[in-house]
Amino acid sequence: MNEKKWTQDEVNQSLWKACDTFRGTIDPSQYKDYILVMLFVKYVSDIYKEHKDALMTKFDGDKEMVERQMKYERFVLNEKASFDYIYSNRTANNIGEIINKALADIEEENKAKLRGVFRNIDFNSETNLGQTKERNAILKTLLEDFKEIDLRPSRLIGEDIIGNSYEYLISRFASDSGKKGGEFFTPSEVSELLSRLVKPKENDRIYDPTCGSGSLLIKAFNKVPLGKAQIYGQERNGQTHSLARMNMFLHQVDDAKIGWGDTLANPLHLENDKLMKFQVVVANPPFSLDKWANGFSGESNGDFKMEAGLDPFKRFDWGVPPTSKGDFAFVLHMLNSLSEGGRMAVVLPHGVLFRGGSEGKIRQKIVDMKLLDAVIGLPANLFYGVGIPAVILVFKQNRNKSEVLFIDASQDGMYDKDKNQNRLRPNDLNRIIDAYEKYETLDKYSFVATLKKIEENDYNLNIPRYVDTFEEVKMIDLEEVKENIQTIKEELAQVEEKINKYLNELGL
Repeated sequence: MNEKKWTQDEVNQSLWKACDTFRGTIDPSQYKDYILVMLFVKYVSDIYKEHKDALMTKFDGDKEMVERQMKYERFVLNEKASFDYIYSNRTANNIGEIINKALADIEEENKAKLRGVFRNIDFNSETNLGQTKERNAILKTLLEDFKEIDLRPSRLIGEDIIGNSYEYLISRFASDSGKKGGEFFTPSEVSELLSRLVKPKENDRIYDPTCGSGSLLIKAFNKVPLGKAQIYGQERNGQTHSLARMNMFLHQVDDAKIGWGDTLANPLHLENDKLMKFQVVVANPPFSLDKWANGFSGESNGDFKMEAGLDPFKRFDWGVPPTSKGDFAFVLHMLNSLSEGGRMAVVLPHGVLFRGGSEGKIRQKIVDMKLLDAVIGLPANLFYGVGIPAVILVFKQNRNKSEVLFIDASQDGMYDKDKNQNRLRPNDLNRIIDAYEKYETLDKYSFVATLKKIEENDYNLNIPRYVDTFEEVKMIDLEEVKENIQTIKEELAQVEEKINKYLNELGL
């Protein structure tokens, strides 16, 4: 019997259709967790089932031998943790509890890899899924939708189908979630740009301190030949942290180190009680995060004032960012996490280029220390739920120059305008990368600023101060305009004469 094989588009479309179960019931920022967890369970179950069937054939139905061999699988499942078992109970009154128990069993059987990965998801939640009758109906439909999708490796056409589908779903959820979407996903073209700017290499440690669902880390990791690099990330939102861990597994990255917690108040990647150092750092932290320092206070009173001495890792010795804007807090954390010769690219709001006070002092120190390599202005409306234009700052340790390259990639014609969200096209990305690598002044696009030039601007890095995109207005020739008007008048008189002639002939 010829069984159906699934293309990437078919898997994507079937998974997106499964989301219909939740639409109009709960917000996409919530139902994404149920869909993505179920995708993970179905994926693990289908692989396990196919491998087990293959071993049964190989060992002539010797169940004992097969069971021994299956203990060495990448993920181990007991019968009641499989998708098929859950599906067989889809009409049970306690189906939510059955799914939760299956998730707990999967964690227990694979605790070295999956400990805690499902702790923030509850398929029996009355708050999210409604009362028993409604909840059971939703879960039954969800299971029936997933039953139709065959994720056995032998049934899939193409490479990394599941990982790509996961990314596809996250991007769609981010788009539908509005502002909340930006909290867990960076648009793929922006991730691609950041990854190409930092050029990950073999044996690099790649780090994202605000990793969201991990897509930016995956993009950077995929730039390394044969995947010979180590991923590190941290995320403070528990549900998003779980998504990131599942994202890694679905992309065949089983050794990623993804921590759960507040990166600023409680950085989890340490060596000898000091911040771990990384060759590559990429990040899209929350823009201008308010109350970023609350984790240092130990209390929630409004009188708390952050001081450099409260940080045991001495990240704020160059200045303490304002409590209402955490942009430079993340930048300082990342710079202190950068190894000798390390490369770093981070997406930030434009305010970091020119705001004064403590931010101005930090900015001056960073420039004087020759850490800032490039400032790249992006178009507005690239990010989910954020209409303002953003900027990428590129940093390098051990730079042999003091100049800073400015690129203005925000102008009309340098991106694809869309009704809902603008996008950088492949040619737009190539142009940015080419300008960055050439590191030279290009008319109306890029400018190499000397340290003296930046000093003259009082360390204000606002891009228009350096890249002149002004288009000179062509002077109007008044004599030519006068002649054109006269010509038009003469042509109009001729037309009127013809019309009057026709009207006379018609007796009108």
